[in-house]
Amino acid sequence: MSGFAHIEVESGEPVATIWLNRPEKLNAMSEDMWADLPAAVEQVESDGTTRAVVIAGRGPAFTAGIDVTFLAGLTPRGESQAATARIIHEAVLRLQGTFNRIAGSPLPFIAAVHGYCLGAGMSLVTACDLRVASSDAVFSIRETKMGLTADVGVLQRLPSIVGDAVTAEMALTGDDFDADWALRNGLVSSVHEDAESTLAAAHDLAGRIAVNSPLVIEGIKRMIQANRGRSLSEALETMAQWNSARLVSNDLTEALDAFFSKRPPRYTGT
Repeated sequence: MSGFAHIEVESGEPVATIWLNRPEKLNAMSEDMWADLPAAVEQVESDGTTRAVVIAGRGPAFTAGIDVTFLAGLTPRGESQAATARIIHEAVLRLQGTFNRIAGSPLPFIAAVHGYCLGAGMSLVTACDLRVASSDAVFSIRETKMGLTADVGVLQRLPSIVGDAVTAEMALTGDDFDADWALRNGLVSSVHEDAESTLAAAHDLAGRIAVNSPLVIEGIKRMIQANRGRSLSEALETMAQWNSARLVSNDLTEALDAFFSKRPPRYTGT
């Protein structure tokens, strides 16, 4: 199921897969992909059965980043300096919105990375909640080598994943970093032999997440995000506010009934 030119959605209960599907261009993100990825997220959120999502790439790579032809077209010609600044500002915010849609989803997202994960690909995977990689994966904040400051989310999200120093090393050099380096530094949680086994590991991880209450999963995702940039007392207050609104739920009752009945729980997310 899809309806998109270069994004493919495979719905499965309870795990869906969103594929970057432009393999002949190493899944370089064209203009339509930036627009269609949020629509694909909306699709899996609204199907009523998906509890976790895997994002993967068709062909030899996860993604080579933004399509350079599309990138070149973002800079207007013949406009005044003020008009150019406004157009670029609006374009950057629009592109940021693509990955914000993933980060803001109540569903957990897992990136299954093989081959290249360059440039905008780094912003994509850092908008996900978890990342697994194949042994041939290559990670790079490639914008640095192109004379650009990465501007669609990686510099804002990566520090909370790997820390400021590792982020600075990646961003200031623009170098390529392999899967073992990514594992040692916490960018990915596991490394696997090839693309197939990486996808299987991502689906296994998603399945283990999906058996839990959707309310709890969303709460964990929101609280991890809310911790960033807040003091401990502020983060704890946010946690208290969240649970005061959601602790008493049908899912909690179901969990207790299932425990005492010695059966698997059947969560509804209510």
